[in-house]
Amino acid sequence: MSVGVLAHLFGKLPYKQLAYEVSSQGFTHVQLALWKAIEDYDFNKPGLLNPGLAKEIKDEFARHGVSISVLACYLHFFDRDEEVLRENIERCKELVRYASFLGAPVVAFEVGKPNGEADANDWARLKETIEEIVEEAGRWGVIVGIEPANDHLIGTAKELLAMLEEIPSSQIGVVLDPGNLLHEGNLDNQDEVIREAFDLLGSRIVACHAKDRIWKDNEVVTVPPGKGQMNYELYMELLAKYKPHCNIIMEEAQPPHQMKESKYYIENIQQKVTK
Repeated sequence: MSVGVLAHLFGKLPYKQLAYEVSSQGFTHVQLALWKAIEDYDFNKPGLLNPGLAKEIKDEFARHGVSISVLACYLHFFDRDEEVLRENIERCKELVRYASFLGAPVVAFEVGKPNGEADANDWARLKETIEEIVEEAGRWGVIVGIEPANDHLIGTAKELLAMLEEIPSSQIGVVLDPGNLLHEGNLDNQDEVIREAFDLLGSRIVACHAKDRIWKDNEVVTVPPGKGQMNYELYMELLAKYKPHCNIIMEEAQPPHQMKESKYYIENIQQKVTK
C-alpha cells in the first residue's frame, strides 16, 4: 500500500514546481485536483483540457517519479441551480475524458453538502447526475470513485451502498476515508463505523484517504494522520485484508515536517499489520 498525497496541500503552484515539490517529500503518487493545485492554467471552466496539455502534465510528474493515481472534482452534483449543476457535470466529464492522458485510472468526488434540508428530489437529481457521469466513464474506461463524507448527501457507508444498489454499474468504485465518516456522534464508537464501512463497501474500494480525527473543545476536528484518535491499526489491517496494495492519499499534513511524520506513521503501521 503506497502512501501518496493531495497535490494541493503544497499550495496552488505551476505544475513543474508542483511535481518537484511532491517528489522532494518522498511521494510517488498524488490525487490531483487541477483547479486547486495548478496555477498555470484556469481549469475552473470546462474546455481547456486537451491531449497535449494532459500528457505534458503527466510527463512532468513522471520525470520526478510521481504518478497521478486519482483525479479529483470537488464539485456539487445535485445543485438545485440547473446552470451550476450542468457546468459541474461538464467539468467532471472533461476529467473523465482526459484521465487516461493524465495516467489516472480514477476520477473521484464527494457529492456535495445539502443547502438546508435535503429531500427526495435532491437524491433523484444526484442519481441522474452520477448515471450521466458513469455513462461517460464507460466510454473512456475510467472508474468513477465516490467518497462518502459526513454532512454530504452521501454521508455514510449505508447511504453510498444505497446509491450503488440503485446504479448497478461496475464502473463505480469507492474512495474510502474513515476520517470523513467520524463525527461527534460516533467517534467513541469508531471501530464499529470503520468495520461497517469495510463490510458494506470493501469490495468496491479503488483508493483510500488518510486523515485523523480528535476531540477538541467539545467537537471533533481534523488533524494530520498520527495526531488524533483514529484507530489506524484497524484501518490498515482491514485495508490490507480487503484491498492489498491499495493507493492511500494522505490529507491535512503540511510540508515538510508534518508530511514526513504522517507518512512515516502510516507506513510504520502498514508494516506492523502486514507482518
